[in-house]
Amino acid sequence: MQFQISSELIEKLQFLIEQQNNEELLLHLEDVHHADIAEILTELSLEEATYIVKLLDSQKTAEALMELEEGVRERILDTLSAKEIAEELEEMDTDDAADIISELSPERQQNVIAELVDEEHADNIVELLRYDEDSAGGLMAKELVKVNENWSVTGCMTEMREQAENVTRVHSIYVVDDKNKLKGRLSLKDLLTAPSHANIQDVYIPQVDYVNVHTEGEEVARVMQKYDLEAIPVVDEMGRLVGRITIDDIVDFIKEEAEKDYQMASGISESVEADDSLWRLTRARLPWLVLGLFGGLGSVYIMKGFEEALEQFPILFFFTPLIAAMAGNVGVQSSAIIVQGLANDNLRGSLLQRLIKEVGLSLINGVALGILVILFGLIVGQDQLVSITIAASLLSVIIVAALVGTFVPIILNKQGIDPAIATGPFITTSNDIFGIFLFFYISKLVLGF
Repeated sequence: MQFQISSELIEKLQFLIEQQNNEELLLHLEDVHHADIAEILTELSLEEATYIVKLLDSQKTAEALMELEEGVRERILDTLSAKEIAEELEEMDTDDAADIISELSPERQQNVIAELVDEEHADNIVELLRYDEDSAGGLMAKELVKVNENWSVTGCMTEMREQAENVTRVHSIYVVDDKNKLKGRLSLKDLLTAPSHANIQDVYIPQVDYVNVHTEGEEVARVMQKYDLEAIPVVDEMGRLVGRITIDDIVDFIKEEAEKDYQMASGISESVEADDSLWRLTRARLPWLVLGLFGGLGSVYIMKGFEEALEQFPILFFFTPLIAAMAGNVGVQSSAIIVQGLANDNLRGSLLQRLIKEVGLSLINGVALGILVILFGLIVGQDQLVSITIAASLLSVIIVAALVGTFVPIILNKQGIDPAIATGPFITTSNDIFGIFLFFYISKLVLGF
């Protein structure tokens, strides 16, 4: 049965913390999973959560800390001393420990690393901090099981047992040469069934998928998804085995990237959370709001340039929101599909093929919506010439908006800019301006004002 966190449990824990009844607290939390511990910490106040972290065994709290939202974790870490943080890091895999360290200020980073007892663990963490957090080097863990190709099958078993003690999950056994260069992987079945006198080089599989330390996280995720991998080894520039990336790390990365892309598509320029400071939230939101403001002002001046049209055909004014909304909607739809294709690396065909396809799709959608506008005009008794004008404008706007929404992300991607930025206010604002201009320009041509 799944563990349930109730209000009664939280109140009970709060009472025990207030009474400093450590014995009963430990009894209540003894068999609780670290993910549930993290959820409990979220429900408690900062002081209460800190009390729990200091009370429980570091092995359990270390895993719980990694399950917390970054903002909550940062606030808890701020209450801990460098030594207390170091004790938590000692129980973490190097990739998780490096993630924790990176959230601290440079001064606290040095103090925490200095408190680490395991020097090898500290060296590995420092090494991981040198890599970009979204690269394979930043995602990998140093803990893995590897064997030398020159070892005998019998002789490697003891070494593997020692290595496995420091590895949470053994997904693969990697084979290296005397210079630590990755040669292949070792099947556990082949190892168990091989003759005792055989060498590893006689039984290992030379075909192995791997990534470089500088490979982008998106590419790592694509490779692991394509080949259905639970883990993938990471090599340096010289082909030496330096770490591995496991599926749980990639899932976390994909989740973070999805959240970032969603925020960018919503017009938020940096990763923020609801509990962040007022200044940081303002800094993330305001730039795109300013862009939207200028875009709106641009639309106002375009409309002012067609004051004569609004005097002769005031009904056009009432259809302006419709044109702007359709332009924005079509642009966002097109850009969202392209951004998804770029992210998944499944965008195929030339730009010309893409152009023809988008124009064809836009014509179908535009004609269908235009017919509905004309039918609406017939029902409400609207002047047919006005209805045709609106329908023609809508068709033109849809075609232009689809082309803008399609090619802006592609161009941004070719320039090394995250195309997700195109799916938000940028596309909406630009298409609003184009839409309003085309609407009144076509109206001028058809109605003759």
